Amino acid sequence: MDHDKVRDVDPAVADALEGEVQRQRETLQMIASENHVSDAVLDAQGSALTNKYAEGYPGERYYGGCEYADEVEQLAIDRATELFGAEHVNVQPHSGTQANQAVYFAMLEPGDKILSLDLTHGGHLSHGHPANFTGQLYEVEQYEVDAETGYLDYEGLAEHAAEFEPDIIVSGYSAYPREVEWERIQDVADDVDALHLADIAHITGLVAAGVHPSPVGVADFVTGSTHKTIRSGRGGIVMCDEEYADDIDAAVFPGGQGGPLMHNVAGKAVGFKEALEPEFEEYAEQTIANAKALGERLSEHGFSLVSEGTDNHLVLVDLRESHPDTTGGDAEEALEEAGIVLNANTVPGETRSAFNPSGIRAGTPALTTRGFDEDDCRTVADLIARVVDSPDDESVLAEVREEVATLCDENPLYE
Repeated sequence: MDHDKVRDVDPAVADALEGEVQRQRETLQMIASENHVSDAVLDAQGSALTNKYAEGYPGERYYGGCEYADEVEQLAIDRATELFGAEHVNVQPHSGTQANQAVYFAMLEPGDKILSLDLTHGGHLSHGHPANFTGQLYEVEQYEVDAETGYLDYEGLAEHAAEFEPDIIVSGYSAYPREVEWERIQDVADDVDALHLADIAHITGLVAAGVHPSPVGVADFVTGSTHKTIRSGRGGIVMCDEEYADDIDAAVFPGGQGGPLMHNVAGKAVGFKEALEPEFEEYAEQTIANAKALGERLSEHGFSLVSEGTDNHLVLVDLRESHPDTTGGDAEEALEEAGIVLNANTVPGETRSAFNPSGIRAGTPALTTRGFDEDDCRTVADLIARVVDSPDDESVLAEVREEVATLCDENPLYE
């Protein structure tokens, strides 16, 4: 992978691009929302569709010259429809947050009520945090997981919904390691006459592969990211029943954004095609198997896992019991120095600041893309334990860096 044409024009940017490729090659990417797309997806996203404005939708554009943009977007729509079994799909959102925004703008008025999971319990900013537009435009209350078990408190959710009477209930999470019982949340929404938005941003690929229960056909709206576990072009997606199609499309364009990023839509189309191949189900299954192996070995090292394990692509570690003097920020910084990149994360019952919380979140999508198996992930867990046990020991960090380099050499990336 070279950037010679960029270097001819802008050596500084070329240096940064080549540095990023090298960083990804030489470190273990374990941020649960990150992955490594294929060369084909990279090529699509760097294509001449970068130059094309295509405001509107296939066959109904506001500009001329859209015949190939139409073809690409329709391929993305058709493939997503096949992957998820949705009646209607909009592939234009620039991100998962803008996909959520489209649902809110289509269905809610300012001041309407949203009930969603608290951010410190695994929710997302776009579900109602006061720093986000959702917390500023709507009245938001939040439910929680059971702080003792780490599992969603469905009964507490039902009680909260009955009292709050929300207009929409948001499910789907950014740091929840267990399967979601979509039907139970839909039952709650039905009981209080609320809409149900299921945000599958993190598990889009797992749902597409059929290794995690799907909310499509259960929830009124399903949104997601199109990178993360599904490894396609970066952006978002909205799925819904046909009765909501016109409202959702209008909320995406012109309601929330202008022309779609057609090069990203091309990347989505290519990634969706890859996800339709039988190998993708094997990848998704391996991603979960790797996360389970990672979590089990971390538990053997004495780390406390929220909910005591995982059903999906991530593990959430609460450091307060095993390493009371080490914050998530401390662990993240030391691990990155050793070549393992993950993120500090809040945990249920958080007692520290969200800027330097008590937990770390580790995911296996990118490791699995590189070819890691369960044994590799157990080795990674051993390395994580060594670093977190001695975050200030430079000799330990150096030794782990060497072992990370060996793992990366054995599982090369972007050769």
